Amino acid sequence: MSYELHYWPGIPGRGEFVRLALEAAGAPYIDVARESVTRGRGLPAMMQLLQDRQARHPPLAPPFLKDGDFVIAQTSAILQYLAPTLKLVGRNEQSRSWTLQIQLTIADMVSEAHDTHHPVGVGLHYEEQLPEALRRATGFCRERLPKYLHWFEHIVAHNPAGPRHLVAGKLSYADLSLFQLIEGLRYAFPRATAQVLAGTPHIVALHERVSELPRVAAYLASPRRLGFNEQGIFRRYPELDIV
Repeated sequence: MSYELHYWPGIPGRGEFVRLALEAAGAPYIDVARESVTRGRGLPAMMQLLQDRQARHPPLAPPFLKDGDFVIAQTSAILQYLAPTLKLVGRNEQSRSWTLQIQLTIADMVSEAHDTHHPVGVGLHYEEQLPEALRRATGFCRERLPKYLHWFEHIVAHNPAGPRHLVAGKLSYADLSLFQLIEGLRYAFPRATAQVLAGTPHIVALHERVSELPRVAAYLASPRRLGFNEQGIFRRYPELDIV
């Protein structure tokens, strides 16, 4: 049986973190909203589940994953749920909790990156909050971006199993998510990100190793991989790329 991933079509967004885990593990899945409406899928199928007033545990928003009759939302929760089956997390509780902590920190940074272009409210257009966006981006690029990336660098450099992964000596969903985070930061803030990454060689090397994994490389070269654009979380506004 295939997993059913539900996320907005046309943007990688938070759904991409789940896609990468599924792709890296070679797990069968259906990207429901990107499928044909004539086959009973597409955006209407996703919205039907999202707006089901009879659901006992309804998701608030995409991404959410359907595994048989079980539905789970929130990127970090989805990854934690999938990881044991996909073999993308350690077996002991301490390793699983540490991996989740890293993932939640990645999620925090994703939210902060998003808020650089929508600091006042998501209901307003970017152009309606330019002064606030500039102020938010200044703090993000000069303070928050270095703080987060140096934290990830420290984790890799001090991994007792060696500096190839974030957790222990094997690939985890946190490695895949850090790869996607760096991809998004390089797209949205190419100058500021390059400046910080110049001082974080371990996570740069980790990013490259993930990109070269056979299944990940095949996915990145396929039409299933969506490009970043100015409708998603990571958006390239040159005036916000502050160094």
